[in-house]
Amino acid sequence: MQFTIMYRYRLNFVGQIGGGFLFFVMLFFGGSFAASAAGVSGNAIAPTLDGFIVGWFLYLVSQSAYSSLPDSVTRESEWGTLEQLYMSPYGFGKVMSAKIFVSLIQSISIGAILLIMALLVTQRTLSIDVPTVLPVLLFGALSVVGVGYAVAGLALIHKRISSFYQYMQFAIAGLVAAPLAEIPWLRLLPVVQSSSMLQLAMRDGVRLWEFSAVEISLLIGVAALYLLIGYAIFIYCSRIARHRGVMGHY
Repeated sequence: MQFTIMYRYRLNFVGQIGGGFLFFVMLFFGGSFAASAAGVSGNAIAPTLDGFIVGWFLYLVSQSAYSSLPDSVTRESEWGTLEQLYMSPYGFGKVMSAKIFVSLIQSISIGAILLIMALLVTQRTLSIDVPTVLPVLLFGALSVVGVGYAVAGLALIHKRISSFYQYMQFAIAGLVAAPLAEIPWLRLLPVVQSSSMLQLAMRDGVRLWEFSAVEISLLIGVAALYLLIGYAIFIYCSRIARHRGVMGHY
């Protein structure tokens, strides 16, 4: 259904791709121009530019994965079809989880398209080892999906919270660029460990098996922790919405 909607409203999809790409171009070349004006050589800023591309790619995927569930709950509530999903024989939680799975596929696909476009325009070269990049990216996105579950639970009860959950866009940008060298405990927050590993994988060519067991365990553990907590909050909020009789009302 998701890909059918994307195809039938393909002009909107093209606009989405174009808007994301133009935003990247303005930031990338604006930063390059500012660095050149400050007298910084191209060789000196090259690693920073590569890091910016990797961070921008992770931000796109994470932001899309996070917002998909709150957006879906709000949209279904406005359409008046939320109760139909809850009456599904598969269960409301499983239906929402299926939506998340499809959203992750869509987010990674769109992110990959924009990444290729960015590399072509900037003429930069990154190491894209799919067996390494895909798991690291996926677990990073799952950690923010857990936050999306919690926010979607609030949307079931309070309905209009778009102004609230949009603040997470800025939080995700901050987490992607978190200064791990100065504050190591930030690895316990969503997407931070994924960002660190993705930078090493795409900029320095580090393979998945070359990461330590501690790094991989932390990547998986953080994703699982936030996903479970977020899902538990979502189910709890859905019970409150049912008890208050506001599941299908908007």
